[in-house]
Amino acid sequence: MGKPKALASFCGGPLICRSLKRLGSCADEIIITSNDQKSLDFLCESVTFDNKLRLCSDVYNVRNALNGIYTALYSATSPFVAMVACDMIFPSAPLLLAERDILVETGGDIAVPHTSHGFEPFHAVYRRATCLPVVQAALLDGETRATGWFDKVRVEEVSSEMLAEIDPRGGSFINVNTPDELAAIEKRILDGRMTKIGEGQAAHPSVITKPSCGWKAI
Repeated sequence: MGKPKALASFCGGPLICRSLKRLGSCADEIIITSNDQKSLDFLCESVTFDNKLRLCSDVYNVRNALNGIYTALYSATSPFVAMVACDMIFPSAPLLLAERDILVETGGDIAVPHTSHGFEPFHAVYRRATCLPVVQAALLDGETRATGWFDKVRVEEVSSEMLAEIDPRGGSFINVNTPDELAAIEKRILDGRMTKIGEGQAAHPSVITKPSCGWKAI
C-alpha cells in the first residue's frame, strides 16, 4: 500500500476509523495491535471511544498473523475477544455479536465463519481463557498461521447458511491489499454502485439500515 493500511485514506478518513465507527459501540474495550503506535496516537485522543481504546505492541518480536492474535488475546481483559483486520471494508457488528452468543450458548472456544474460501479468523470471536495458552504454545512451536492451532480447541463454525441469516447483505470479509483495490471500492461506494452480489462479496452499506445491534450502518 506504500503506507500502513490502517492510515490509508478511504471515504474521507483513515481506513481504520471506518472499522472503529462500525464496531466500536459493541465493544467494552478496543485494542489495536500495532508496532507503529506513534502514527496511531491520534485515535487515543479521540473522545469518541470514551477512553476504552488502547494501542498494544506485539508481545513477541516476530511478524506474523498468529502473533497479532496472541497480542490481542494477551492484552484483552474481556472474556470474549473479537478479531477484525483493519483493512476490512464492511466488518459486521451484528455478526460479531452473534458469534459471541454462539460461544456463550455452546461453550466453544472460537466462533469463526467458514466460507468457500475457508476460515475467516479475522472476523471471529475467541474465548480468551482457553485460546490464550494454546496460541502461545503454537507460537513457541514455530507456528505462524492464524488458523494453525484450531485443531487444539473447540471451533464453532459459522456456516454460509448462518451467515446469510445473520448478515444477509454479505461482504463482511472483503479486504483491500493495493491502492488500486482501495480506490476502486471507494469509487463504487461513493457512486452508489455496490449492491449485494453474494458470499464474500461487497454490498452497499445502506442495504441494512437497522442492524440487529440497534445502531446505524456506516
